[in-house]
Amino acid sequence: MNTPQLVVHRDKELMAQAAAARLITRIVDAQAARGSASVVLTGGRNGNALLAALGASPARDAIDWARLDLWWGDERFLPEGDPERNVTQARAALLDSVPVDPARVRPMPPSDGVHGSDADAAAAAYAAELAAAAGPEDHGPVPTFDVLMLGVGPDTHVASLFPELPAVRETDRMVVGVHGAPKPPPTRISLTLPAIRAAREVWLLAAGEDKAKAAAIALSGAGEIQAPAAGAYGRSRTLWLLDAAAASELPRDLYPPALA
Repeated sequence: MNTPQLVVHRDKELMAQAAAARLITRIVDAQAARGSASVVLTGGRNGNALLAALGASPARDAIDWARLDLWWGDERFLPEGDPERNVTQARAALLDSVPVDPARVRPMPPSDGVHGSDADAAAAAYAAELAAAAGPEDHGPVPTFDVLMLGVGPDTHVASLFPELPAVRETDRMVVGVHGAPKPPPTRISLTLPAIRAAREVWLLAAGEDKAKAAAIALSGAGEIQAPAAGAYGRSRTLWLLDAAAASELPRDLYPPALA
């Protein structure tokens, strides 16, 4: 596990714009180094704000969209096209306005797909898709994502890994069905911590006063079962991107924030 790096911005708008610029640079660098790039998207207000900022940036044209693989960290297990699905929101925020290759956009299955209402079967199918995309260089059943983004919930959940629930304890499967989630909808699909940790870089996004306590808990040595965000880290880098409100309760002696 590497030591998390923190970047604190004045407000959520600046945070979204700066994170979008950072992501563009990371994708371009990965494409230059390896020919393609892979990114795991997150939903929620911060994830969607980042995608909208990316779409509004003139620098988005630096990305070779045909050589970008897009995955998701979790999904609400709802019918295709439901406005609450992360992929639906991502399409509206960005994907419908850029020349991404549809074959390289890998959403999690919907509840009205071939697996019907069986979230566990849908999760297993997504795990198989990840495994098929992994190469010998990945040393595991998921690709080595260049960037995996996660929103941090007020309860410290990331993806759909909630404190104390079975999914956050999973050590073998890469993708699981989540049942009885404490926020609607109760049925979801999520990457597990082992899958998240396959990424080169994990970025955790937190903005707003309601995220301040969660950020402080996760960055103060909490266990991952009680605070899932504490267990989310990348192979080479773990980056927390916060606004000043979300950083307001951080232990300054350990993680002194510098406004950017």
